Amino acid sequence: MLLFVLVVLGLVVRGMSQEERVRVAKAVLANLVFLKDAVMKPPSGADSFHVALKARTRWAPLTPAIVAAYFVVFALMVVQPGAVSDPQTLTDWGANIGPRTTNGEWWRLVTATFTHAGVIHLLAEIAGLMQVGILAERLVGSLAFGVVYLAAGVLASVWSLNVHPLSVQTGAAGAIFGVYGLLLASLLMGLLQRSTFTVPVAVLRGLWPGVVVFTVYHMVTEGLVSDAMKAGLMMGFTAGMVVAGRVISGKPPVRRVCAVSATALAIVFALAAPLRGIADVTNDVARVKEAETRTAKTYDAAVERFKNGRMTAAELASLADGIASELKSVQGALAAVENVPAEQGQMLQKTAEYLKLRQESWRLRAEGLRAGRTRTLQQADAAEQSALAALDSAVSTIQ
Repeated sequence: MLLFVLVVLGLVVRGMSQEERVRVAKAVLANLVFLKDAVMKPPSGADSFHVALKARTRWAPLTPAIVAAYFVVFALMVVQPGAVSDPQTLTDWGANIGPRTTNGEWWRLVTATFTHAGVIHLLAEIAGLMQVGILAERLVGSLAFGVVYLAAGVLASVWSLNVHPLSVQTGAAGAIFGVYGLLLASLLMGLLQRSTFTVPVAVLRGLWPGVVVFTVYHMVTEGLVSDAMKAGLMMGFTAGMVVAGRVISGKPPVRRVCAVSATALAIVFALAAPLRGIADVTNDVARVKEAETRTAKTYDAAVERFKNGRMTAAELASLADGIASELKSVQGALAAVENVPAEQGQMLQKTAEYLKLRQESWRLRAEGLRAGRTRTLQQADAAEQSALAALDSAVSTIQ
């Protein structure tokens, strides 16, 4: 879609005269200046606040750096093969997903906050972060801001794993809500200790467009407020009450920020420890399905040889015993899988049911072939049909 838009714009520009190109360029530049002023220019009536804020923290480099990282990662995703919104593409670029994250790829708790599933997702989160982030960063300093942003994002990622361990999770909503919590704590401290650092109403009014865009987008796509967003907001507000306790008199000292970092890290460890080794039995079930197809094909070919007199009933029975033994090994391996998410409980149950019934069907078939009992072979057919129905039910849940 981005490539299509760029091509169309290129054709439009190519068809313009030199005068039209200059006029359009000037209009674009004027709009960019207007946008910059809307983001950066202090609103009227808040001059003293912005003078004091700039004197405390002259530059707020971390928020623009985070936004730049969003852009860079997204641009790299766009130019690589695969759709940006494809779960595999998102996973390859660091999205958070239980079976990968909890099996040694814990860095995904951080990288997931820099991956986005589409242009609208990206722009909504930039709108939600940019102005609020710059204000919060200047109030408490880049170090405290970075700690709160990171802690809220990681906590939200861990919480998402608790709720939806098999979903591919992307975006910085939890981290941005953490920044909102930090700003809210700073506002409360400012109201209790009024000074030049009490955030004026005029400044807050200037923040609402981006906040509304961000919040409405996530309400539409994830519900009113997701559990991960609540976790981020709670972490941001709690950490904010600590680091912004004396925000009126100055930026929080490094030792207080370090204490918040250690506490946040301990909370994340406590929540993440029970999640270690989340399993995904989707591939296991697919392998069971492949084994069924392969062994059934092998047995059918053997039956044709038996009908043509090139194989004895005893040899056919031995083949059935071998298939039953193979399925028993598969059953043992599947039973050893631990920490299976609740979402895959039915899939695992149906697969186990299939393995039990299918082994019984092969045992009965071998017994019937050796004894020459038609009734036993009929029982084997009935067990086979029940087993295949259970396997089809398990496979259908994969999608």
